Amino acid sequence: MSDSKLRCVLIYRLEGASTSDSSGGGEGIALTNLSPGATATLLAKYDHASEYDSHGGSSAGGGLYGDKEKNYADAVGMVVGGDPPGGVSEEGVIGGFKVVQSDMHQVVFGADSDGLCIAVVTGLKYPSRTAISLLTELHPPYSSQFSLQAKSATTNALSKKSKSLLKQYCKKYDDSTKVDKASALNSKVEGVKVQMQDNIAAMLQNTEQAESLAERSNQLNEQANVFQKKSKDLRKQMRCKNIKMTIILVSLVVGILIIVLVPLIMKAKKAATGGRMLRGLILD
Repeated sequence: MSDSKLRCVLIYRLEGASTSDSSGGGEGIALTNLSPGATATLLAKYDHASEYDSHGGSSAGGGLYGDKEKNYADAVGMVVGGDPPGGVSEEGVIGGFKVVQSDMHQVVFGADSDGLCIAVVTGLKYPSRTAISLLTELHPPYSSQFSLQAKSATTNALSKKSKSLLKQYCKKYDDSTKVDKASALNSKVEGVKVQMQDNIAAMLQNTEQAESLAERSNQLNEQANVFQKKSKDLRKQMRCKNIKMTIILVSLVVGILIIVLVPLIMKAKKAATGGRMLRGLILD
């Protein structure tokens, strides 16, 4: 597991090399002459994440700090002493930066020509260039305030004195996107990518919904056409039934009239014929 958090800052005094540079002039520790196995004396530490002192380093298998019981400052000191910075000859400038990574953390460190080494522990996703910027910016004020004390200070003697300074720079560099333009740009790019992905997903969803609505509209149109056709057929059937019923009713009424009127007419005719015959007899 890795993250982009700033964990802690540590200050060491590197010893175990010649007191002159490779050209033979000047005083102090020439980092060009430091070899693996140099002694790294811890002068100060600031646990920005407030995690390592309480847990005694990373969990087993981290590979950077050693066993769970090992103090993280000692473990980082072994890393720095085992592969010290080199190639720094200009006084008052930190350089020779190196990056050592485990599966969970990384140590970024550098030193000046006097052997004052500054190291920072971060998550693997924290940009190493930003960590180097932190070391470069922290070195001048720290060297200005504590360089003389650093030459003779005992182990961890400067932690309390330099806490406020280390805290100030850790707080400034806690969020790499605020101090590193590339990180800020990457963060913005990631934000734009996420936004574009959301927009594309929304567009696809809207397209699917539009296609679904179009399909449903087509189905409704087909159903409407079928309903209209059935309605026409039903109207025709009802019209035929109405005509048939009208014919039947008319026929029935005519039949009834014939049945009723024909006998009456016949009776009337017979009555009229009988009346004429009676009058003829009377006249005779």
